[in-house]
Amino acid sequence: MKTTTLPQTDLNASNIILGLMRISELGDEEIRTLVGAARDAGINYFDHADIYGTERHQCERRFGESVTFSPAEREAVIIQSKVGIRDGYFDFSKEHILSSVDESLAALNTDYLDVLLLHRPDTLVEPAEVAEAFDALHAAGKVRNFGVSNQTPGQVELLKRWVRQPLAINQVQLSITHSPIIAQGIAGNMIGLDQSIDRDNGILDYSRLNDITLQAWSPFQKAFFDGVFLGDREAYPELNLVIDELAAAYDVAPAAIAVAWITRHPANMQVVLGTTKVAHLLDSVDGSQLPLTRQEWYRLFTAAGHILP
Repeated sequence: MKTTTLPQTDLNASNIILGLMRISELGDEEIRTLVGAARDAGINYFDHADIYGTERHQCERRFGESVTFSPAEREAVIIQSKVGIRDGYFDFSKEHILSSVDESLAALNTDYLDVLLLHRPDTLVEPAEVAEAFDALHAAGKVRNFGVSNQTPGQVELLKRWVRQPLAINQVQLSITHSPIIAQGIAGNMIGLDQSIDRDNGILDYSRLNDITLQAWSPFQKAFFDGVFLGDREAYPELNLVIDELAAAYDVAPAAIAVAWITRHPANMQVVLGTTKVAHLLDSVDGSQLPLTRQEWYRLFTAAGHILP
């Protein structure tokens, strides 16, 4: 498992993250087995959000009820949660951030979050309120590091005018087939080509220039919750053919190749795995530091339907 110190933090983090958004229906022992398998594989980073589950904080609560860390174990893992999505609207108000973090800490049975992300952009955001909330959480020792999710460079810059702590992370959707943050830059300035449309104001280059770690969620999704591309030989026959060929060559499962396509990028991105199946988790983590060549990386890129001008 590849680990690295995330820029703008003192976190020594695995480049694979276990996402816990689907654990609400698992039993205590199933959750402990999943988390234990992740830790045995070298994963030390666990991703939550206040909205995960069928009710607020449900997945956080199931994690807190099932997994007990000694003080030393707690210091050895990284717990991240997110705040800001409510029922039918977004809310980055100071009051909501502070109250929801307190609820997350209680649900997770921990004294602090290693990382707190603002969950998607709130267009009604008052950056000064966010700054006040972050200052209070940081001063109280409740949150050690901060970031955002699914936000453009301009939205991050707006927050940075007021927020005093580094915004060290941006969690975005990324897979071989859903990769506009990468594909646009490869085909920029080409009229009439959908791939050349800039949908995020250059989030990849901005993040690299500003030492912001990108976390890739839905690494196996075709698009926005349209199902997975792995094994879909009707929609992605060539891509699956290439994935299978490379999986055989590297003696790994196809999921590892999909993960490696992301981890191979020099932006040093992390990959969020949302599986609840230990076998799928273990198949995927083999992509943590798989040394895909440039030719192999671009072959996967074009097999997914992207263009090299």
